[in-house]
Amino acid sequence: MARQPRISARLSAANLVHLGAPRLADLLIEAGAGNANLKRRLRLELAAEAGPDLLALEIDKRIAAVSVARTRVSWRKRGELIDDLNTHRDMIVERLAPEAPGEALAVLIRWFDLYPGLAARVKDTKGELSAAFEAAAPDLFALAETVDDHALRDLIDALGRRPQDYARWVLAAGEALGPLTARRLLASLDASATKTPSGRNLLRRLADKAEDLDLWLSLVTPEQAGSPDIAADIARRLLAAGRIAEARTALEGVLNPSLLNRRWTFGHNPTDGAPRLTPAWEAASIDVLDAEGHRQEAQDLRWSLFERDLSAPVLRDYLSRLPDFDDVEALDLAFAHAAAHPDFEAAMRLLMDWPAHREAAALVLARPREARLPRPQSGDWKARLAQRYPEAAEVLTNQSPSPSLKKLRRPSGH
Repeated sequence: MARQPRISARLSAANLVHLGAPRLADLLIEAGAGNANLKRRLRLELAAEAGPDLLALEIDKRIAAVSVARTRVSWRKRGELIDDLNTHRDMIVERLAPEAPGEALAVLIRWFDLYPGLAARVKDTKGELSAAFEAAAPDLFALAETVDDHALRDLIDALGRRPQDYARWVLAAGEALGPLTARRLLASLDASATKTPSGRNLLRRLADKAEDLDLWLSLVTPEQAGSPDIAADIARRLLAAGRIAEARTALEGVLNPSLLNRRWTFGHNPTDGAPRLTPAWEAASIDVLDAEGHRQEAQDLRWSLFERDLSAPVLRDYLSRLPDFDDVEALDLAFAHAAAHPDFEAAMRLLMDWPAHREAAALVLARPREARLPRPQSGDWKARLAQRYPEAAEVLTNQSPSPSLKKLRRPSGH
């Protein structure tokens, strides 16, 4: 007599198989009676077995039902709704797309069309709904990579209808949207898209995906080019293309007072004060100096920025370019500068994260009044210094009230 296989009560696919199809079917029907999402999933699985036409029809029915609903969705129901959306997306991508990619793309676009209506009626303080649609963007554009120009027309129409949303989803698509498909989309989009900021933003992101630098540059407005961060982005792209002189021009355009860039760099009066540059602009300026062959000037600028900000990445970049043994002397000089820096917290952050715990402990002992001020990082610093530098850790433990708290505690006169 054949020996019966041993079955445990542990839930697993292998153990559930032994219940047999009829019993499992009964259990699923019973569970689905109290779970609308499970019931819909079972219906989708049955439709998928029947064929792509019935599956597409079943998904479209659910999309239509969600699109016409007007009731508010509370935070309690938000998770259930997002699970339902994700289930239908998965069925489109995993079950419908292999059988009918063109139809799958059309249905998935209708799924994305749900976003504006849902955003208006779903309480989404945590951004979970928008995150669900951004997470689906790679699926959308990966599917677009597989279809012919006729099927791609649905996506082109969707881009034209809602450029602001699709600009975000193009960015979220990552590597799923390749240069060839981006060029196909650009070639078919209406030229009127350049007339609105959201349209230009969409085209710029598609141009980025298409690796078309000149088109990307043409879509940057003069006012945007006056922003230090955007000018830095332009310069980095031009440097990557070997267009060094143009990169320099892009950076220097920020320095010229004008009505177009005063809100970025000069405030309301373009003749008053120095430009408010940003770390991104300064980093790009260093890269341009290096590309131009002005390596010592680039090093001098790195050191100047380190002296001002005590930036560990800038210091590491500076040290990495020094000859052997010169970096040791420069590091000692950097730590000495940090010890005397007026921003105690920035100095401690540099020394603790480097790590240079001996120098950090010396700083605490040399400036105990500043060290005792309460800071969010003080507990972490104390724990890391406690074993080897207990005296410094003790100073960090005995925190004094901040100046603002002292004012609150000061007794009022009578």
